Amino acid sequence: MIALEYICGGIALCLTIVGIPFGIQCFKLAILGFAPFGQNIEPGRSLSGCLSLPLNIIWIIFGGFWVFLTHMIWGLVFCITIVGIPFGVQHFKLAGLAFAPFGKML
Repeated sequence: MIALEYICGGIALCLTIVGIPFGIQCFKLAILGFAPFGQNIEPGRSLSGCLSLPLNIIWIIFGGFWVFLTHMIWGLVFCITIVGIPFGVQHFKLAGLAFAPFGKML
């Protein structure tokens, strides 16, 4: 479900020229949403290069903080039960990527 929301958001952002880099980051979150287990998030080379910091700041201001907060809350909710702990850990992983996605690779 969350991956489909990221795909819809990514498509909407890619409809504008200015939103294309942010739409690509939404697609990165969608990939992690579809298959979160076995994926690692690593700092790496990205197309944004030295623009990673300003783009992450823009991302945080215009919605990234709320996406991060949502994943943190869901992570805590899933970690209440023993069965939900693996899913909670994956939400914490998504939260880290959702807070500052530029400059990170899957």
